[in-house]
Amino acid sequence: MSRFSLIYLCIFSLLISIMSFFNIIYSNYFNFYLNIDSYVYSLVISLVFGLTFVIRNKTNEYKVGIYEKIITVILGYFILPFFISIPYYFSIYNVSFINAYFESVSGFTSTGFTIFNNIKHLDQSLILWRSSSQWLGGLYFLFSIVLLIDIFDVNLKKPLTNLLSFNTNETLKQSLKILILYTFLTLFIFLLLNIFNVRSLDSLNLSMTIISSGGFLPVNNLETIINTKLKEIILSFTMLFSFFSLFLSYNLLTIKNKNISFFQEDFYLLIYFLILVIGFFLIFDNFNNFSESLLAISSSVSNIGISLNGNYQNTALIFLIITIIGGSFFSTSSGLRLVKIYSLFKFSINVMSSHAKPLNVFINKLEFSGSKLERSDINKYFISVIIFIISLLILSSLLTMSGINLEGAFKLSILTLMNTVNSSIHGLNSFDFNELQYFTKYFIVIFMIIGRVELLTILIILKKFLFKN
Repeated sequence: MSRFSLIYLCIFSLLISIMSFFNIIYSNYFNFYLNIDSYVYSLVISLVFGLTFVIRNKTNEYKVGIYEKIITVILGYFILPFFISIPYYFSIYNVSFINAYFESVSGFTSTGFTIFNNIKHLDQSLILWRSSSQWLGGLYFLFSIVLLIDIFDVNLKKPLTNLLSFNTNETLKQSLKILILYTFLTLFIFLLLNIFNVRSLDSLNLSMTIISSGGFLPVNNLETIINTKLKEIILSFTMLFSFFSLFLSYNLLTIKNKNISFFQEDFYLLIYFLILVIGFFLIFDNFNNFSESLLAISSSVSNIGISLNGNYQNTALIFLIITIIGGSFFSTSSGLRLVKIYSLFKFSINVMSSHAKPLNVFINKLEFSGSKLERSDINKYFISVIIFIISLLILSSLLTMSGINLEGAFKLSILTLMNTVNSSIHGLNSFDFNELQYFTKYFIVIFMIIGRVELLTILIILKKFLFKN
């Protein structure tokens, strides 16, 4: 492992130690002593790992290549959940190592699959730990996007480069900017839920889940805390924070100094969301359940996946498709990304039109953007879709061989790759991960990580090691 990889991972290891410290304080304050030793173990191990390598390498300066960056990000998704799994493993709930690691990877990748069948039996400190792991995983994902910015095309990078400097000397400053905004939005969601009478601890857990596009709930059923139409609408609104770009709120507050290119992707996302909402209610005539349906749509577009326990049998496939599309490039949502899919669609239409009308000139350019779509960018988008389809087929086959029925395996594979929790909107709310065989859990862990890493990075790594010449 290179020095850069160690330092990058050690920084997040230190953040895990801070999480552990807060959980120790919380457990002491509210007299939750049963699992307090497990947080001490996590604090000591993550702190020793972090301080050892940060202090040792603090004076080194070196250039880092794109391959090293990709490997570092992937290693983080395997190594950091080990520290997060410690409180699960050493808790009083007799959790095996694979189940503890499964739960921690699910949290850190902001997926939300859980091996705990009854959340109300867990003490509040462990519930808080689950939510915190998602929050940290969302932050890690945002930092990783910045770290891997070189692999993305101009249309995706441009709005981000207007807000962040990628000068190596300003890395700490830019990281702090992301951290501050991410924390501010978390607190805003927390206060908003509190204002509308959601219990403080539930608001805190939900705010960390929502901002990270996670799926862990602090209760067994969402209805127990979101029990009015108004709360359903407010929760739907907060979910959009992880659907739009992280910098949307910042742009809106400083709109006088911004041109339309700063909102390019957010315009597409807003139009897409409005079309979904209007189309859904016109087609399914669901105006009587407006708030419940709005929550399901918001949860799907943001790749969160949580929902009320309604009847979604006729719309499960639609919600899965919405989940696959995903949200903004620089948000905590997953998915193939709306801009990529729209760009592929527009390019395809222009290619077909050019054959029908060869004398006409068709420009591949996105509205609200000053840049054209290059063929190399289109190739990247197309390859991302192909890699997703291949990954979906492989995981579906593996899950089917492990005894899961074909429909369940297909749905679960989509949710795994899109890092979205199973719920009633997908028809998988009663799925029991605790009963899965060990090797099946290993497969899901690997593909949860594949889903969180930009799919294009998989191809880059394969190219590096399979086509060295």
